[in-house]
Amino acid sequence: MFKIIVDFFIPALRDKSAEYQRRVRLVAYAIVVTMVFALFYVVVSWVAGYFTGLSIMMGSWIGYLILLFLLKLGLNVFKVANIFALIGVISIYGSIYFSGGFESPVLPWLASTPIVLLLIAGKKSGYFWAIAAVLVVLSFGLMDYLGVQFPKAYYASKEDYFALSCQTGLVLIIFFISIVFENLRVKAFNQVTQQKDALETTLTELKSTQAQLIQAEKMASLGELTAGIAHEIQNPLNFVNNFSEVNTELIDEMQQEMDKGNLIDAKAISNDIKDNEQKINHHGKRADAIVKGMLQHSRSSSGVKEPTDINKLADEYLRLAYHGLRAKDKSFNATMVTDFDESIGNMNVIPQDIGRVILNLITNAFYAVNEKKKNGPLTPEGGIENPQNQYEPTVTVSTKLIIPPAGGMRGASISVRDNGNGISKKVLDKIFQPFFTTKPTGQGTGLGLSLAYDIVKAHGGELKVETKEGEGSEFIILLDH
Repeated sequence: MFKIIVDFFIPALRDKSAEYQRRVRLVAYAIVVTMVFALFYVVVSWVAGYFTGLSIMMGSWIGYLILLFLLKLGLNVFKVANIFALIGVISIYGSIYFSGGFESPVLPWLASTPIVLLLIAGKKSGYFWAIAAVLVVLSFGLMDYLGVQFPKAYYASKEDYFALSCQTGLVLIIFFISIVFENLRVKAFNQVTQQKDALETTLTELKSTQAQLIQAEKMASLGELTAGIAHEIQNPLNFVNNFSEVNTELIDEMQQEMDKGNLIDAKAISNDIKDNEQKINHHGKRADAIVKGMLQHSRSSSGVKEPTDINKLADEYLRLAYHGLRAKDKSFNATMVTDFDESIGNMNVIPQDIGRVILNLITNAFYAVNEKKKNGPLTPEGGIENPQNQYEPTVTVSTKLIIPPAGGMRGASISVRDNGNGISKKVLDKIFQPFFTTKPTGQGTGLGLSLAYDIVKAHGGELKVETKEGEGSEFIILLDH
């Protein structure tokens, strides 16, 4: 029954928090419960012949009903709670005055106001109405001290019955509101627990998805790295294969000359074979060095910094990124420019991680110039110029030693610059965010720059970007020496 009545007075609260909705329901319950016991008080007052108290409580009852409708219309719940307390204190004050002052059985009812307000509106309201209740008691004490005579507007023969009923009503009203408070608190706690469990499940799923996407990004980088290594190795292997075939033919010729007794020609051929063998040995060692170096840079990070030649690292990954894109698109071509500061020397970094960052930035730069080559440069208005216009795709990788003017810790910068179409100002502040990508669907995970940013930060460095629409972009890695 209570729930049906309370539900009727609960307003639509879709835009309010769960705690506010709980508070509204709690205040509505408090008013409805008080109204029920107000009717009980009316009956007791009528039996005891306390018609003044009956009139006061009926007025309060009407006030509570109006307050419920104001709550339904959307009046702030804390205002409703405090108006509810005000009506209660005024009616209790009147009842105490007309039923004997300090001797009134209604006096303990003053305790209900701060307790109920503490439950339904919080500490601030509870403290305020506790002070108000104390002031009411003190006012009656002062009047008693001054000799004010308080009327007893009820039948003396019903005094004990009236007192028992008032005190019983006080206990019951606080008890029932406390029960409602506890039930709603438990319900709110259960809702929060359910939401927490749901959020934890969602978070677990998101972490799993993120881990899969990060793995996909790493595999994509590994694919580009592998393609680059394959093309790097292909050149020396071609030399080895070609000179081996030539040597086979030369050996056949030498044997024929020896059979003819032409030792001078045979000796000349043997010298050619020796030269070819030296070239085979040279290119074989070159292939071996490439494999060893790339295996070192592509193995899983140990998290240990070691002295690393930054210039060599950048140069290796520039070539690997280029050959990796050439493996995917034979028509791709771009000018590669390097400007390495030899004074940098070795730096303490995790080479595998910084290598991945450089590879990612260079791959993105090649992608940008390739898109501009295929689609045409942007006009100042944001349109596309004639793709047939002369355009030379260029990616520049440079390093520079940084010496602070104040003589602080030295550092180095690694710059990857392209002359592509640049990055729009609308998305510039989002490019390092996880899962954000400007590439078409299926061509990027949106994790490359995010991972690069995190790696550089983990090294105590900074990853910055400078760009101008239509002219290109420059990513700069700043590291302490």
